[in-house]
Amino acid sequence: MWKNYIEKISKEYHFKAPATNSEITLIKKELNIELPKKLLNLLNETNGVFDKFDCPLIWSTGKIIEDNLFFRNFDDYKDIYMPFDNIMFFSDGGNGDLFGFAILNGSIQKEDIYVWNHEDDSRTWIASSLEDFIKGWITSEISI
Repeated sequence: MWKNYIEKISKEYHFKAPATNSEITLIKKELNIELPKKLLNLLNETNGVFDKFDCPLIWSTGKIIEDNLFFRNFDDYKDIYMPFDNIMFFSDGGNGDLFGFAILNGSIQKEDIYVWNHEDDSRTWIASSLEDFIKGWITSEISI
């Protein structure tokens, strides 16, 4: 479903092999979160979505874990940014800004996508779903 959806919007993206159950389980374990159903389904089809320059539209499971743990645990950021344990990042804008789902009461309860601005630490709603984010980002209907 996700590969077809993305290919209908643009032929400029390629896909990796599906994420394994152990890779998905590792996200849940390391980040202490249940993945949103749509992101889980996407990762079951492809472990990341990349453009022709190999820049990610959707991060791989490894990058999701690595970057989220970095932002949550980097001591220098604790003095200059709000905590990052209320957002789970899954993509970036290529300029330092990151896209993610809000975490409320320890879980992702809504499909809404937010952008974290690395310059002013704002967290702004940007799309109502993963589909809207993907389409909007590829077609430049969403910009940061």
